[in-house]
Amino acid sequence: MLFLQNNMLLRHFDMKENKRTCYLNSNNGTGILAFGGGPYLRIDSTACFDQINQFTIDHENSYVFALFSYDLKNGIENLSSKNADETDFPSVVLWRPEFVVKCKNEEYEYAQGEEQRGNDAFIRSILNNHIVSDLNETVSFRPRTSKEQYLETVNKLKEHIQKGDIYEVNYCQEYISYDADIKSVKNTYLNLNDITKAPFSCLFNFDEFTVFSCSPERFIKKNGSNLLAQPIKGTARRGENDTEDKFLFKSLRNDPKERAENIMIVDLMRNDLSKVAEKNSVKVDELCEIYSFETVHQMISTVSCKVKKEYSFVDILKATFPMGSMTGAPKIRAMELIEKYEDFKRGLYSGSVGYIAPNGDFDFNVIIRTMIHNKNLKTLSCSVGSAITIKSDAEKEFEECQVKIKKMIDVFKH
Repeated sequence: MLFLQNNMLLRHFDMKENKRTCYLNSNNGTGILAFGGGPYLRIDSTACFDQINQFTIDHENSYVFALFSYDLKNGIENLSSKNADETDFPSVVLWRPEFVVKCKNEEYEYAQGEEQRGNDAFIRSILNNHIVSDLNETVSFRPRTSKEQYLETVNKLKEHIQKGDIYEVNYCQEYISYDADIKSVKNTYLNLNDITKAPFSCLFNFDEFTVFSCSPERFIKKNGSNLLAQPIKGTARRGENDTEDKFLFKSLRNDPKERAENIMIVDLMRNDLSKVAEKNSVKVDELCEIYSFETVHQMISTVSCKVKKEYSFVDILKATFPMGSMTGAPKIRAMELIEKYEDFKRGLYSGSVGYIAPNGDFDFNVIIRTMIHNKNLKTLSCSVGSAITIKSDAEKEFEECQVKIKKMIDVFKH
């Protein structure tokens, strides 16, 4: 199911009294749409877990949508984020929407808020299929990190691995536009989503920000007492034809370096989940399975547990955030080296967007393959990274990043 079809939604974004809108799009015919007013909390400090906890308590038995910045790590561990910040994204956003609608194919039903006839055209605009082939936007990106600097940094990180400081680290770089005046939120999301068709895609518009996410990765999901994480580590491009595509699929499945990366993060996630799990309940449901998306093949594992009843949403968040696939292992030392060697503040990138349901279940993605627009600053940020291990080749890691990001930033050239 594709998102945002006519000017009704664009007008919705321009309405000051109703400017918050979020659509979580699974790209399998289902989605969940939140819009309207409702209680809202925007937090810039990372020492905010008591506020998060209180908001979820105050609005239990309701849908709560949330964005968590990567830099929330500083409120969990003794860490800092002092690199250049071009998006000025808040640490946390929490919102109890006035309206929540569940969509399936061409049907929908209200899950929160009273049904209103005036909303029908807006909701129906989401259920139509229409792609704008000519994206009339003039946006150009440039890498903050030069290729030469990137290669040098990868080799420095490998020295830390050689010395035993870490086993793996997710090293990222930012692509940035400094004069991004996006005229059509609708068309931008439509075109990005058409390229990727990712299962954890989302559009979140609030205040001066719009988040265009084409994420293929789930961070964490709770269903009853079951808790699961699905880290991604291992990427290969799609082939130009069926024969090449099958070859790349098989090569990724059997690549010892990619499997080693994935298994290290699986071990990290097993450790994180064990902090809130019932005894002997942590298990690996899937190890190093290959999933194919529109632009890439990905290696994905699934780790799960039975969560203890006494642990709250905030307890689980503090035990598992940030997700190991975006840090490395050991997690704290990897995050220290990320801060030292990266040249930008990640902000929402490597963070998460998702929702808590009225029964306490929740589902959150990993913010990768994402553009973050600050309308006031006119900056548009799109970051990308890869896992660095002792077997990493700096040139190949650079090429992997290009595979991940190229089709996204090229959308503005269409």
